[in-house]
Amino acid sequence: MTVDPATPYADLPVPVVSVQGTPGECGAAYGLAARPLVAANLDLYLRRFREQAGLDSAAVRAAGAGFRRTTVAHHPRVAEMLDGVAEGAGVAVEEIYALNARTELIYGVRPDGGDGGCTAVGVLGTHTATGSLLIGQNWDWHPAQREAMVLLVTRDERGHAVVTLAEAGMLAKAGLNSAGVGVCINMLGCDRDGLPRGGGAPGVPYHVLLRSVLEADSLAWALRAACRSPRNASINMVLGQAGDHGGELIDLELAPGEAGWLHPVDGMVTHANHFEAGLPVFDTIKEWGGSSLFRSARARRLLTDAAVAGKVGVDDVMEVFRDHASFPLGICRHVDERDAPLDRSETVYSVLLDLDERRFGLAAGPPCGHDYTWLDLAGLLPAD
Repeated sequence: MTVDPATPYADLPVPVVSVQGTPGECGAAYGLAARPLVAANLDLYLRRFREQAGLDSAAVRAAGAGFRRTTVAHHPRVAEMLDGVAEGAGVAVEEIYALNARTELIYGVRPDGGDGGCTAVGVLGTHTATGSLLIGQNWDWHPAQREAMVLLVTRDERGHAVVTLAEAGMLAKAGLNSAGVGVCINMLGCDRDGLPRGGGAPGVPYHVLLRSVLEADSLAWALRAACRSPRNASINMVLGQAGDHGGELIDLELAPGEAGWLHPVDGMVTHANHFEAGLPVFDTIKEWGGSSLFRSARARRLLTDAAVAGKVGVDDVMEVFRDHASFPLGICRHVDERDAPLDRSETVYSVLLDLDERRFGLAAGPPCGHDYTWLDLAGLLPAD
């Protein structure tokens, strides 16, 4: 088992944690390497749980214990890794599971995400200049989160490798794996969201679900992992896998008890923070409005000419992620001082993934003021 807690990339905006071994060994090494960041992230979220959801530390731990039971039942290897994270970081295991269920805990008792955040794009290799399948996103969240992030790289005992941006102590966000499977995400909200009442078993946490997708060795198994997991929160995933004839790409909208999907049009999919697949749920964006109502359509329009010509390049996608229409709440999101302090959001990081080349592009946010650093998965893996 090898650990590299310090990044060798001077221009990378986050530290790299690169580990290998069994799930438990990977988790323990990650927790140990990122111990100060995990502690800082827990402090951030324990405060948010208290101030936004009214949950004290006892309630948080009780919820975390419930999410652990569900994770063990549905994704035992992910549970082994999370147990290891808690051990390595020296924190309560229930708090680590609560951290990975932060979406459920913050919005489970306040089922609204407001205008949300994040704009995601996917382009088939048949429509890109290099023939590589590209997916990417702006990740919009509270700016305080910027200081508690890692680029997590894992290789398990089977040789399956993953690179993903992650909030410290969590296991996934946008990322790709050695099988050429990649995922980007958008938060959604509907009337089915919320923690179970009356002592019912909780669903699989939002971020555990993301890790289960990255553990899959094919797009089909990624879709199985996502659709078969019980959920308490809605989520959108742009999923792709490199392969012949441009690879394959799909957008998957998930709500508790429901799933919908969108296929590429003109070789691409785009998505923001509202439902588009016609699921029989009440979309809470209808009560909030905001930039989600145009961001997806605008991203598509900005890419259409290049996509139709089969010439979308990484620079084209980067320019979309730097777009300021409706500033400060556009695709490239900036803090709006009119929002309440805990509701403020900006593009914290921007991610662009080349699934064929297994390359991970990362820019600090907002991306209008930062360059993307490109990293090869093979070069990030720990030495044998």
